[in-house]
Amino acid sequence: MHDRNLEKASSAITLSDMEIFIFPDLMFSLVLANIMSPCIWKWREDPWFEGIDTMKPYKRITRLKQYIMDHYDFNLDLDTWGLTNAETELARFSDFIDRETLSQSNALFGYEGDKYYFDIDIRTHFGLDKYEGNIIPYWKTETVEAMDAFRHRPDYPTGAGECVSLAALYAAALFLIAKIPLEDIFLLATPLHSQNFVLVNDGILTNNRRLVTKNMWFNGTALSAQARRALENERVTIVSHVSGTIHTIYPEASIDRDAYNHFSTALHAFLQTPLNKEILGNFIRQAPQDQKCFQLRSEHAGTPCYIPVEKAFAYENGSSYRVTDNTRPKLLAEIEREEFECRQIARRIVLNDLEDFIDQHNIDLSNADDIKTLEQQFDCDCLDARLALKALIRFCNVQPRLPDPRTHDFAQRETAIALDPAMDRETMIAHLAAIRPTNQTVALAFHAYRDLATIDPAPYLTACLERNPVCCAATNETPLEALFPLVQNIPSASIYEGDARLAQPDEVWNFQRGDGLEKAILLANLLHTRTQCPIKLDIGDREVLLQAGDTTYTFATSKQLAGNTWHYPLP
Repeated sequence: MHDRNLEKASSAITLSDMEIFIFPDLMFSLVLANIMSPCIWKWREDPWFEGIDTMKPYKRITRLKQYIMDHYDFNLDLDTWGLTNAETELARFSDFIDRETLSQSNALFGYEGDKYYFDIDIRTHFGLDKYEGNIIPYWKTETVEAMDAFRHRPDYPTGAGECVSLAALYAAALFLIAKIPLEDIFLLATPLHSQNFVLVNDGILTNNRRLVTKNMWFNGTALSAQARRALENERVTIVSHVSGTIHTIYPEASIDRDAYNHFSTALHAFLQTPLNKEILGNFIRQAPQDQKCFQLRSEHAGTPCYIPVEKAFAYENGSSYRVTDNTRPKLLAEIEREEFECRQIARRIVLNDLEDFIDQHNIDLSNADDIKTLEQQFDCDCLDARLALKALIRFCNVQPRLPDPRTHDFAQRETAIALDPAMDRETMIAHLAAIRPTNQTVALAFHAYRDLATIDPAPYLTACLERNPVCCAATNETPLEALFPLVQNIPSASIYEGDARLAQPDEVWNFQRGDGLEKAILLANLLHTRTQCPIKLDIGDREVLLQAGDTTYTFATSKQLAGNTWHYPLP
């Protein structure tokens, strides 16, 4: 296998965030691997999804969301998949990208986004500050099997995964369980986050485990503020779709141009809303630093009374009523009389009057005269009206920084992926196998799927013996002669169902389970890392012989790969 092809195919095994950034096809390859996996297909048998096919699309999606919330946690433990260093990764990818480009686009190589990320110190925010100098975490993306296997780790009662893993899981499950066509699902990657945009109703964003509708995007809650963070503060580096990808730094795009234009139009519409009094209130809800400048007017026994708006918002907690909609009178009625002032509070804008002004004047935030007129209504000693209006405009009109189609050459040269939710699993796999020679994303999907009966073992061995540092670090002080019994005593159960699908060494180590062949490869990784000895694996019907240097180790295996002999270093 040519070095460049080996690098890409082996990256489909390890699936680090860095590798997906360099090879954007890997994002949808993982989606396809999850679609081929039996794991999500088993969800269809869960009573939770009984009758789901009779539901409308949005209801099906919310049903799926609750299942994912119940069965998976968000995990960003940077130690889970180990460490590498900048020089190693730069050397690997020197034929594909240079460091300056990486530093402008990737969090591990200096990217910190715009001013927002400098303000919060992004390395500290993500825990990167504990790694000194050129040391960086792998940040590997998990297959659905690895996500499910987290429940075997201490303190993980459910499955887990990082944001790219959850995005890929959602995309596959939206297709298989909610029956949303792949053509309506777009995966978005920014330097620090991944999520999906689904063309249902006004659009739906996935955000880790949660869903965000257009109404939720503008509701001003802490959850929506978290969901808004990436698209407000980062550029989108990759958009991945069943038709292909577009990447900010690569001039050629494989995504269908019409599909991308449709997505872009829908996302822009999702992120914009006209100003009305409810949106104004939602804006104030998400701006606690400005709440001290507003008050609400109510009435008790026919007499006006006033309450600081931050107190009113605090009463929303645990209540079904809201400050910003027509349930406000019921919310205010729940607040004790002593919380109100009998006179208008000095140096605070009366929110009711500002709402009436907006209702009467039909303010257009794209009109300079309207903005100037509205700015006068924000006149208050405690508020910088110009900054407040600027923030309000941004709240109502987020402009996503997508890859610019005008700077890309759209060239579709690969066989289209034509999967239908009505197909059974065997039919889907057969279709993907048929187009694999003429579709690179599909070819990479079989590597991500880890079926060693259908792929060249060289990429798998390269990934296993070069990019699985956790098991090596954990056993660094273990004497060489103690490694075999240590590995041999790991329970013999693969996390990958099937006769020829194999885990990586760090998956075996992290989840403390593996077939004998997987344990042999784990031991091979430990011994080769320590001694640089050559590795040979002879796979028989029921056992595998590992020759590491001059020593041979025997493991029982139930994987059906008899007749294969694998070497590392590669011949």
